Formats: sequence, C-alpha cells, structure tokens
Amino acid sequence: MKFAIIKERKNPPDRRVVFSPEKLAQAKLNFPDAEFKVEQSDIRIFSDTAYSDLGFDVVDDVSDCDVMLGVKEVPIEALIPNKKYFYFSHTIKKQPYNRKLLKAMLANNIEMYDHETIVRENNSRLIGFGRYAGLVGAYNGFRALGLRDEIFSLPKVEHLSDLNAVKAELDKITLPNIKILLTGTGKVAKGAKEILDHLKIKEVSDALFLTSDFTEPVYCRADVMEYNKRKDGKIGVKQDFYNDPSGYESNFMPYAKVTDYFIAGHFYGDGAPFLFTRDDAKQNDFKINIIADVSCDIDGPVASTIKPSTIADPFYGYDPQTEQEVAYNAEGAITMMAVDNLPCELPKDASEGFGDAFLEYVIPAFFNGDKEGILARAKMTENGKLTERYAYLQDYVDGLE
Repeated sequence: MKFAIIKERKNPPDRRVVFSPEKLAQAKLNFPDAEFKVEQSDIRIFSDTAYSDLGFDVVDDVSDCDVMLGVKEVPIEALIPNKKYFYFSHTIKKQPYNRKLLKAMLANNIEMYDHETIVRENNSRLIGFGRYAGLVGAYNGFRALGLRDEIFSLPKVEHLSDLNAVKAELDKITLPNIKILLTGTGKVAKGAKEILDHLKIKEVSDALFLTSDFTEPVYCRADVMEYNKRKDGKIGVKQDFYNDPSGYESNFMPYAKVTDYFIAGHFYGDGAPFLFTRDDAKQNDFKINIIADVSCDIDGPVASTIKPSTIADPFYGYDPQTEQEVAYNAEGAITMMAVDNLPCELPKDASEGFGDAFLEYVIPAFFNGDKEGILARAKMTENGKLTERYAYLQDYVDGLE
C-alpha cells in the first residue's frame, strides 16, 4: 500500500499536514509494509528536507500512490482518478459550494474518506483539529479584550512558534474581574478550557456563576442541558434532546445577563434552538460584550455571528440595535471573533496532534482488515457511487437541494 502526503492547493494557503516528519517515520516503523511518499510543497509547516532527511522520497508526482492524505479540499483539476483520498471535503452537510467537488470525485471513481466521517461506532469523532480551534479561539478572545479595552497587547498566534509560546504570552497578562461562559464538552471546549486553566481562572458552578459577584475572573462551563430546557417544563434529557430537539427552547438568557466574555465551543445540531436571537441581544440586561465563536455558524445559534472573520482581520463589532457590523471597539458593540479556520494559526502543533490520532486509528485499519469498521464507516464514495451510509447526499449531488 502506497500513501502520499499531498500538497495543499487551496487558497488561502493552509500550512497543516496529516503527518509531521517524525510521525511519518513512526508510521513507517509501525507498518513496514507501507510505503510513504511526500509531494513537494513550499507551503507546509515542515520543509521538504525535514522529510527527506528521514529517508522519505519527496517528489513532484505522486500518481503512483494508492492513498492520498491531505487536509483541505483538493481542487477539482488536481484530483487523480481511481485513488483513495482523505481530506476535509466539506460536503457531508450538503454545503452548496462543494457540490461540484463531490460530483467530480464520483466522476473520477475516487474513494472519498472525509476526516469528519472517521468516527467510532457511536458516531463520535476520532480525529480532527478541534482542540486547536478551541485553544486559538479562546486566546484570540482575550487578545480582542486586551486591544479593545487597551489593557494589554497579545501578539497574533500565527506570529508565535508553537503552543508553548502562546502560553508564555498569556503568562504576561493580568485579567480584569470578568465572568466567562464556555459552552460545550467536546474537543473544542476542552481546548478552550486548557487556555482558561492555564490562566488560572477559577472555575465555578452554574449556580454560583448565575447568582454571585466575584473579586477575581471566573468561568463557568455549560453543557447543552444547562442552556436548553423542555417547553413543557419537565426535566430535559441530553440524549432525548440530541434525538429530537423540537420539544426544547433556549435557556441561555440567564447566562447572557451575567456574562462578559462568551466562548462558543459547542456543537450545534440541526433543529436545535438558537442560544440567543437578535431580539435577545437588544435587551438592556444582555451583558455579553465579547464573543469568541469557535463554532462559527453564520446567522445561526449565536445571533451576532453575521459573518466569518479571517486570520488577517479576526475581529469585528456587532451593533445589537441596528443588527449591523461596526468597528470591533465601537461603543455598545459586541466584539466578535469568528475566524473559521483557527487551527491554521497553530500549524505545527495542530499537525502533530492530528498525526497522533491518524496513526492510532486510521493507518492500522489498512493492515488489520478494518476490524473496527473505521474505513467502512468513513467511506463516502465507491465505484462512482455514494455508499449506503451517505446515500442521503444523492439529491445534493443531483442538484435538487
């Protein structure tokens, strides 16, 4: 089996990679029957020589390989027919901008394995960059706070070498007595929590957060059953909510009335209630004035997220009264951080973490008969058709959605 680390060709450039040179060397050691090649790239965070120094062939043509390993979408013109591909295709939610890409993969008889579809039997994600999105998102929120209120100045993450450097910058700041709300329990929220804990911010319970004032910065971590409630007044059950959220409504406003900085690290499912609406944000007792929306669902559950922001220009303001974009430091505005590709700012650490999981869960499946069913669950296309698990995408492919 021949694997290729392919060059990232999407713009803006993404410097991440599935395997660092050291992790690729570990993969070769663990699976001597595997052959690994590296496509030449002047973009990736690790240089071509870093791979060649460890004995890997760095070439400009990987068409003799069987499995192509990338991170972001592969441009249609760069697809090689009859290969297996791993990358984030951004098609499983029927994203309209990538319909042509999925059609092209079917037309080229490509076996597509989306990184998002690499899951356990219970459908929980096995690999991804969520932790790094949470880490960078939380840091960026504090950076916005410091710049807006002119109380400290943090450098951009993309100008720092790695996560240790990020944490070293945080060690230099002193926070005001703010109350921080973090939603979610997955990898994104855990990454954000890592930043909060590094800053030695005290974690408090929901009850204390909602009813008490503090003489130090504090944070509260709210799960889905804290900020949603059943419409009929009965006690909510998380799995019941996941199965059918239609019987629930938002219970977020009690938090919004006491929170200064909100980190949105939750997963938002179709049909779930919005956390807060544009009308909610107009209320005089709506206190949140800075939001790091790591989830970044546009015009969705966080009403002030009216557009994604960029690494180059990460902040904007949302005026609750006019519902329009304003300067991030405008009076009365909610300062928004809604960068939708946060892990790109920490490419070295993100790539190393991703490679750890990919080597643990995915590569072995090629050599153990896929005994855990990981490849079978992840395979979206085969023999020019959608697999049964992803047949729901047929109307999307046909242009009916």
